[in-house]
Amino acid sequence: MARGFRLIFASSLLLMLLDFCRGSTIGVCYGRNADDLPTPDKVAQLAQLHDIKYVRIYDSNIQVLKAFSNTGVELMIGISNFDLLPFSQFQSNADTWLKNSILPYYPATKITYITVGAEVTESPSNVSALVVPAMKNVLTALRKVGLHKRIKVSSTHSLGVLSRSFPPSAGAFNSSHAFFLKPMLEFLAENQSPFMIDIYPFYAYRDSPSNVSLDYALFESSSEVIDPNTGLLYTNMFDAQIDALYFALMALNFRTIKIMVTETGWPSKGSPKESAATPDNAQTFNTNLIRHVINNTGTPAKPGQELNVYIFSLFNENRKPGLESERNWGLFYPDQTSVYSLDFTGKGAAVMTTAANVTSSNVTTWCIASNKATEMDLQNALDWACGPGNVDCTAIQPSQPCYEPDNLVSHASFAFNNYYQQNGATDVACSFGGTGVKVDKNPSGINSLRVIGNLGDNQPDSSNRI
Repeated sequence: MARGFRLIFASSLLLMLLDFCRGSTIGVCYGRNADDLPTPDKVAQLAQLHDIKYVRIYDSNIQVLKAFSNTGVELMIGISNFDLLPFSQFQSNADTWLKNSILPYYPATKITYITVGAEVTESPSNVSALVVPAMKNVLTALRKVGLHKRIKVSSTHSLGVLSRSFPPSAGAFNSSHAFFLKPMLEFLAENQSPFMIDIYPFYAYRDSPSNVSLDYALFESSSEVIDPNTGLLYTNMFDAQIDALYFALMALNFRTIKIMVTETGWPSKGSPKESAATPDNAQTFNTNLIRHVINNTGTPAKPGQELNVYIFSLFNENRKPGLESERNWGLFYPDQTSVYSLDFTGKGAAVMTTAANVTSSNVTTWCIASNKATEMDLQNALDWACGPGNVDCTAIQPSQPCYEPDNLVSHASFAFNNYYQQNGATDVACSFGGTGVKVDKNPSGINSLRVIGNLGDNQPDSSNRI
């Protein structure tokens, strides 16, 4: 028994250490306020294809939870403001919700966070007082089934939770929210849960362009903003807003609470007063954001500090009210084509504003299936390319010209290369969740692959970027 206990303890400790050391991460918000979105199973395939490992949803939709089962994608799920009253009133409501909506799908579906309420200080109804009681009941429900350390409970906030954010060292919480913020912060500190914040430099620039430069908002500034109290230098608004929160937390003596950014991003289209909402600016912001986060840069006040960030949003959502930008935050159109090129690993090429299928030395490149990929991953990528990826895979059907050699690697390579050439021959267009490999030698002579779909014949189409 003692030896078995030691093995279990060592295994648990290893998992905790691996989780602790994984560094900063990038996820994507999967909002569904639209009537033209793909089915959840196709969304799960899309996430895997683009190496998206962390996804936030705003409810506990059964179809979504099922779709992400056994994908390895970690889900953050939500309890809406409308449900705060029943969750805060009775423990049995939280217990029943967990039993019916979560436990049947866990752990096949990796659920790691539950958000209880969303930006309650912005809510038209007075629900702030319900948040902490609801959070406590959800945590108690998790504790009853032994999941309170594996699934963290928190709530999301807008930057409006602060009364002051500049200079960062003067960051302070709005005193009108103190009645619920203090017990919430105590809850977060006690349970090692993050303070979740939604940050949008776009709005700061849109609403005050005379005080905020576009380059500063886009991580492109060559100059520095100095905090007069600390002497810290800021080259982007994102860091300044994060540090304002850290200083606000420190002012209340909550120094151990980490910050998690549960929404940020940039719209690709807007109304006339939103001239900065363009695909190029959205691509620039998100590309620079991903690199900034993945490199574990931290912030001036917290250099090297791990920071987990979720980009809003996976799709454009046509039912959202408000200005034009509200419906155009998506990284993908509903047909699953990309609004602009984006590499979620932070390791790819910089901003790609034009499509090209040549390297810097003018060498034509191709995309083939990796011989290190698992059969399941290859099949999933092939299915996506021939389905949502819009590749014409007729030629690799039985009795068709490219059916032979009849193996998964050959067929996947055909589909991968067609997609790659049709979508600008960028690094991202050959990712396929890590199953695609770029080569600069005609693959018709590699591994006995006789034909790899119109090799080099397709002219890049700059209007169809991944």
